Amino acid sequence: MPDAPGLELILAEINRTESGAVIDTSFDREQASLVVDATKVISVLTWLKETPGQEYTFLSSVHGVDYYPNTPRFAVHYELLNRERYERLRVKALLADPAAQGAGEADIAPVAAVPAEDVMSGSPAHDQLPHLASCVDLFPTAEFQEREVYDFFGVFFDGHPDMRRILMPDDYVGWPQRRDFPVGGEPVIFTKDEIASPGWWQ
Repeated sequence: MPDAPGLELILAEINRTESGAVIDTSFDREQASLVVDATKVISVLTWLKETPGQEYTFLSSVHGVDYYPNTPRFAVHYELLNRERYERLRVKALLADPAAQGAGEADIAPVAAVPAEDVMSGSPAHDQLPHLASCVDLFPTAEFQEREVYDFFGVFFDGHPDMRRILMPDDYVGWPQRRDFPVGGEPVIFTKDEIASPGWWQ
């Protein structure tokens, strides 16, 4: 993988082609990362895939991150691999939370899910989701992975051929991997609690 000076050279070359595309670099725990402007993520991915000498042609993973309560709140991480050199490189696209615009952190509530039939309609709830360009045309294997990020984090990928939930039911409300999503469930009762809760197994 690129080392810290190598990342700075990549940053300079990409920004020479696409000004301001790479915001920062990170080399932490032997993981090389480029932090990019979300509006230019496709340009960065294309450059890394097609530029001679780079050729990160394999997209091994696309996943979402919620940094709540920090801002920008969301990110989408792309894990790239050059299979000839066995080099890995992570690209991080940072995304603000549109639902938090003009609201204090204490006022932020989870955004309701968008029904499948309304996803493409430009509904008000849809406008409250973070948006990012889909990379499916560049890396076809991203199709299901972007759907999973949408399903769990509510990040909408513009230009995706089938932007709908993939694991949760279509009528499910909320984004279950967001950090402010309510965590709950049925209490677990153990046999030692039989005296206090008779018939707990029924």
